[in-house]
Amino acid sequence: MAEGTVTFFAEKLSNLILQEASVFGKVEGQIKLLRNELELMGLFLRDVDSKRVYEERVKAWVNQLRSATHEAEDVIDEFILKMDHRKRRLNTLKFLPTCVGMVDKLPFIHELDSRVKDINAMIGAIMANRSKYGLEALTASSSSTADQAVAYKEKRAPVVEESDVVEIIDGAKKVKQMLMMKIETSTRSVVSIVGMGGLGKTTLAKNVYYQRDVQGSFDCKAWVYVSQEFREKEILLAIALQVMFLNDEEKKMGEDELGKKLCGYLKDKKYLVVMDDVWSSDVWSRLRLYFPEEAKDGSKVLITTRNKEIALHATYSEAFIYDLRLMNEDESWRLFLKKAVQGTGTTTPTLTTKLEEQREKIVTKCKGLPFAIVVLGCLLSTKEKTKQLWEKVLASIEWHLDQGPESCMGILALSYNDLPYYLKSCFLYCGIFPEDSEIDAWHLIKLWLAEGFIQRRGKERLEDIAEDYMHELIHGSLIQVADRRINGRVKSCRMHDLLRDLAVSQAKDAIFFEVHENMDSTFPISIRRLVIHQNLINHDISQCLHNSSSRLRSLVSFSGSTIGKKSWGSLQEHIKLLTVLNLSEEEVGGHVLPRDIGQLIHLKFLCIKGFRSHVKLPSSIDRLVNLQSLDLGANIAIYLIQFGN
Repeated sequence: MAEGTVTFFAEKLSNLILQEASVFGKVEGQIKLLRNELELMGLFLRDVDSKRVYEERVKAWVNQLRSATHEAEDVIDEFILKMDHRKRRLNTLKFLPTCVGMVDKLPFIHELDSRVKDINAMIGAIMANRSKYGLEALTASSSSTADQAVAYKEKRAPVVEESDVVEIIDGAKKVKQMLMMKIETSTRSVVSIVGMGGLGKTTLAKNVYYQRDVQGSFDCKAWVYVSQEFREKEILLAIALQVMFLNDEEKKMGEDELGKKLCGYLKDKKYLVVMDDVWSSDVWSRLRLYFPEEAKDGSKVLITTRNKEIALHATYSEAFIYDLRLMNEDESWRLFLKKAVQGTGTTTPTLTTKLEEQREKIVTKCKGLPFAIVVLGCLLSTKEKTKQLWEKVLASIEWHLDQGPESCMGILALSYNDLPYYLKSCFLYCGIFPEDSEIDAWHLIKLWLAEGFIQRRGKERLEDIAEDYMHELIHGSLIQVADRRINGRVKSCRMHDLLRDLAVSQAKDAIFFEVHENMDSTFPISIRRLVIHQNLINHDISQCLHNSSSRLRSLVSFSGSTIGKKSWGSLQEHIKLLTVLNLSEEEVGGHVLPRDIGQLIHLKFLCIKGFRSHVKLPSSIDRLVNLQSLDLGANIAIYLIQFGN
């Protein structure tokens, strides 16, 4: 996650060097040195992230780099703010000669030069610690030891083993039809099962695979777990050993030779190969050559994946993609009862009336995700069936769902860990919205743009790239489409509660954003983005920001509270580098923005929609030269107010 922070700031710094070279003056050399160091840091951090190094020493080192990057960004932006104030002050003193203006600028330049040199030295020392504390060797060796550990964890039994879950039964019939169907244009075709982690893809695939008539319809069959750590020879060998005999010498063959031998054997067979838990389109691209199309009519490859893009890449037609849905309330409750109350095959499990009262809380939290339901059901099956004991367990549902890599959160975290660095920030940012929110797609895209998460791709519009990012998250089953426009584009999206919990947890760990209600105001922390969900805008926020070791960059409120003059005054020192100010969902009859709003010259996104009648904007708003998006909602009157001295 830190690589995103570093990369985004490095790009910002490059743009500033091009646009503001005259402002930096003699410090430009130090600024370029900082930019170059950041680019190298970003590449190294990306490598660390790709190898999934979780060792505590590496984590501490990454946190130091993140903090140094935040400090550097604060120093640069504070300098730009001071220069803006200086420029405006001099504009009021037009009679002063030019030389006076230059002398007035020197203290700021000297201060910037000194602070950037200190930061470059600090970053140099942090980077040098890679060798000093053995971090280089640790990250290098991780590609074998850590990968093996991850692969072992991910090649596990299916997380949902309920063969009589309604969706599994219905889905089995449809997937079975796809597998048994003959395609006129091809003798070999691909069927895909798609869905988020914990939805039961593997369970569904196994249900179909082991049905007697399916087994009898194919000459040879193989089942392989692919997982994130895909190794071509390992997969080919696993398939070959299930369909044919290999002697010791043949087992040692290289990938291509082994693949050709497998292909030759399958050529005269009607085969079924299941590739479970596929994470990359490269898997099919590299293996498809070894699954002959000229085999017996009706040969099939069945893929399970969390990412629809992978299914679309491999599958003949969307008609051969099965999207697993979440369970409805009744289905969820029946599954929970089966696990929590061990009924027999002929009786329906029941609970006492008092325990039945817990139904809504259980069903609401799990939101139709079978694995979460199974986890809670199994947990409560070991507890005494009393209201008090169940309430005690349910009061800490999140804790129980987040215990270890095989936990519900651990399973879902695999999807997050697999994201490219540029998507991780976009996914985490979705966690700022309140639980069960329907998120306006265009509003979210404008926030991503203001935060600097969207990376340029040639001459493409940033808005189009951001829309592509959203589709990647949707296809990766990390967010869901809530509504579409007439032209088919995404109008709004939403996030499963458990994925939102994951985003909030990961965001806190990465110092990405803090939810005000979850903070301890007495504990010094670094806050870059502050989110407010409840009606709590008061002195506590100012206290939290006072204890923060870095400047606030985003303030997003969904609370429906106003920021009065007194509150604004206490916040002003902490928000002077603000990039995003979102005051949506205000429920007042009219509102005046503070007259000093124009001092927030770094502001790129200002949202004050939700007012019932009118919004009054101070004339100082014309100083917001970096503003990209001003969102005032619909059907309101706008007034510009000229404040006197």
